[in-house]
Amino acid sequence: MSTTPTTQTTTPETAFSTILDFDLQGTVAGYWLAVLRVVTGYWFLHAGFTKFSFVAGEPFDAAGYLLHGTTASPVHGFFAWVAGTPWLIEFTNFAIPAGEFLIGLGLVVGALVRLASFFGAFLMVFFYLGNADWAHGLVNGDLMGLLLFVTIATLGAGRILGLDVFVERLDLAQTRIAKFLLG
Repeated sequence: MSTTPTTQTTTPETAFSTILDFDLQGTVAGYWLAVLRVVTGYWFLHAGFTKFSFVAGEPFDAAGYLLHGTTASPVHGFFAWVAGTPWLIEFTNFAIPAGEFLIGLGLVVGALVRLASFFGAFLMVFFYLGNADWAHGLVNGDLMGLLLFVTIATLGAGRILGLDVFVERLDLAQTRIAKFLLG
């Protein structure tokens, strides 16, 4: 047994640098979070997959929804502009199915979960505001989906039974930006 003192250098930490550190591994809450991640991922994976033309039998076209959606929506003017701009509607028609599929895939396998959840939440904001007739109240399925994505991102659900736990062991994953993308 050695009695040589060891020196340990530490960098000062702020509350912000550890704000995304949660240890849910091996807890019931952690496993439940993994279930939420996989179910939410399957929801988006399936939604994106069924919009692909080789599955649906015809190409996905968002123009009708964007033009004739809820006119009371606060983003209706933006949606109409997107539908009337040829390059933007083509991009949207590609990005919605591909984005939903990739977001879902990331959540199902637990890879880049915070990044996937950010984009899932981004889409859910547009879906929520686009369906803004709120005939059944402000709380609806789109809002609940948004809350699921925010919860999954906040708690770093990719670390529990997901590939992010392996990716976080890489040197590249030790950067500040990587810590915000993984989880």
